Amino acid sequence: MNGRAPGPAFHHLSKQRRERLSAAIRALDAHSAGGSYRVIAEALFGKERIPDRAWKTHDLRNRTVRLVQGRLALMRGGYRKLLRPGRWDE
Repeated sequence: MNGRAPGPAFHHLSKQRRERLSAAIRALDAHSAGGSYRVIAEALFGKERIPDRAWKTHDLRNRTVRLVQGRLALMRGGYRKLLRPGRWDE
């Protein structure tokens, strides 16, 4: 917009970025439906990868929280970042 080049088309994004966006959308949907971070992580990463203990400090919990929080920010008006080229999915 305003004479700037658009960001890359979805199919031009790397496989890793497409998978992260897909996971983030799924995480946000589950969070909006009342799912806990543990339940969301089990759905995204597999129940066998989620520890019974030390969940509060586990890396997959942190990744799940970042996925949800990042998409909440986009949903609350930060979506314009999607129109800018560069790194916006973290």
